[in-house]
Amino acid sequence: MAGCRLAGVWDKDVAEVTGMTEVLLAVGTRKGLFIGRRRTGAWEFDESPYFNAQAIYSVAIDTRGDRPRLLAGGDSAHWGPSVFHSDDLGRTWTEPARPAVKFPQDTGASLERVWQLHPAAAEPDVVYAGTEPAALYRSEDRGESFELVRPLWEHPTRAQWVPGGGGEGLHTVLTDTRDARAVTVAVSTAGVFRTTDGGASWAPSNSGVSAVFLPDPNPEFGQCVHKVARDAANPDRLYLQNHWGVYRSDDAGAHWTDIGEGLPSTFGFAAATHPRRGDTAYVFPINADADRVPADHRCRVFRTADAGKSWEPLAAGLPQEAHYGTVLRDALCTDDADPAGVYFGNRNGELFASADDGDSWRQLAAHLPDVLCVRAAVIG
Repeated sequence: MAGCRLAGVWDKDVAEVTGMTEVLLAVGTRKGLFIGRRRTGAWEFDESPYFNAQAIYSVAIDTRGDRPRLLAGGDSAHWGPSVFHSDDLGRTWTEPARPAVKFPQDTGASLERVWQLHPAAAEPDVVYAGTEPAALYRSEDRGESFELVRPLWEHPTRAQWVPGGGGEGLHTVLTDTRDARAVTVAVSTAGVFRTTDGGASWAPSNSGVSAVFLPDPNPEFGQCVHKVARDAANPDRLYLQNHWGVYRSDDAGAHWTDIGEGLPSTFGFAAATHPRRGDTAYVFPINADADRVPADHRCRVFRTADAGKSWEPLAAGLPQEAHYGTVLRDALCTDDADPAGVYFGNRNGELFASADDGDSWRQLAAHLPDVLCVRAAVIG
């Protein structure tokens, strides 16, 4: 992944004058954060990672302000977890003097890691963080300090939540451009929960999602939801990758319908949607929970263009030989370019990108540490 170290800061005026589209790509790995930028088709990456030897479980690229802000959830084996931010595209980073995310003493809990960082869709300075133990935090200063959303932490079902294989993590946060008070989260293994009153109350939202590992496969909560993504054209349409099962909701998560027919496996971790094209979503099927390698040992992203009625494999430019690189829940994403960029990294340390909605791919890197999360956005 060698290349020129990124120098200077992003100049929005220059980008507007030249008419160039610049895409920022942030790749969180088990041992640091890699950052690249693409202009006119060519990618340039930093020569070495930021946060060397820290596991980067979450990254956000916040483009809502005058300048983009990057947020990273790092996890140092020595110092523990923290949230860092950068206002110069990663050239320099700031860690708050006091922990940005911390469990209040009366909770009796301590922070294991930050699984998710999500700039709110309808509130310019609000950022949400999802953590392990499973909790939701809210920031009103673009991610410099956070407060625990207590009604979810104190939900009456919490005592019955059970950690998944990777821990009890709140790994998905979705906000709605139409209503700042509507927030959807997903927890392993508690399932989907929604609020419509700004977090004052929360309700399980798992009707139709199966929990095949439980005696009752259709509980109100307790599903092992791996990822949820929102449709670009219809905000009430959501796509869900479950621990066995791929689902769609057309009513903001109140009810779910199985759309897994046509996939080689309905087990997987990642789900993403096209940034502008409705009914279009992407998943990366895995063989099984007991065999966590690509379905049929083939490196393929699957795309639906009709809201799950059918699926097509996308493999042009991807490895054709037997493949064993697992894609984790936040290691598949899209940007907001036109045509859309689609990206994924895997536990083999490989990074792949498409600049044409997923129709064709190229490998950007190999031999990285385990890829934990990937985020991309147009920044100019």
